[in-house]
Amino acid sequence: MAVTDEAISKIKDMLIRGELKAGDRLPPEKELSERLGLSRSSLREAVKALELIRVLDVRRGDGTYVTSLDAKLLNEAVAFVVDLHQDRSILELFEVRRILEPATAFIATGKITPTALTALRATMDGIDENTDVEELVAHDLEFHGIITQAAGNDYLAGLLEALSSSTVRARIWRGLTQEKAVAHTLAEHKAIADALERGDAELVRALVTVHISGVESWLRQAL
Repeated sequence: MAVTDEAISKIKDMLIRGELKAGDRLPPEKELSERLGLSRSSLREAVKALELIRVLDVRRGDGTYVTSLDAKLLNEAVAFVVDLHQDRSILELFEVRRILEPATAFIATGKITPTALTALRATMDGIDENTDVEELVAHDLEFHGIITQAAGNDYLAGLLEALSSSTVRARIWRGLTQEKAVAHTLAEHKAIADALERGDAELVRALVTVHISGVESWLRQAL
């Protein structure tokens, strides 16, 4: 592992120094291993590891390329780890959301467009007490996703998308049998949308904090 870690570190250094850029093709294996002072086997292991976390793209018969290094792409590795977590770990993930999501909504308040606000309110259309869990999950993901995208920060968007992935959110809502859960969610979402429309960033941050904390508190009692 130490040799593979060294190989990963050396490729990382090439990216940081700008010797390799997004979209670049890596030199042939023999040439690159000699250049970095690595064995070809350790270089291969490093390439496999970096492919898994979407830094490199191995194209059979064509070569190995640096990916776009887009934040959303790189955060797929985070989403994979999140999906593996069991119920107790979900509480820790909610703690992270409770820190990041209100801050993201605060940023979004000054940037969200009238079109995005219209789309935000449209997510609530047709959601009522007869809405099933699957529809509620879809609404919740879309609602928070619109706010996150409005903030205009790809790294925050990628992290929050990973934390709010369908698998994690579905696990939470599947167990959410709290009375009037749909009504509570809709009321909180409407209040958040109203505050966003008024441009009250502090209120938006407070409302999102309460919204995330409410589900987190329920989970702590339920698990």
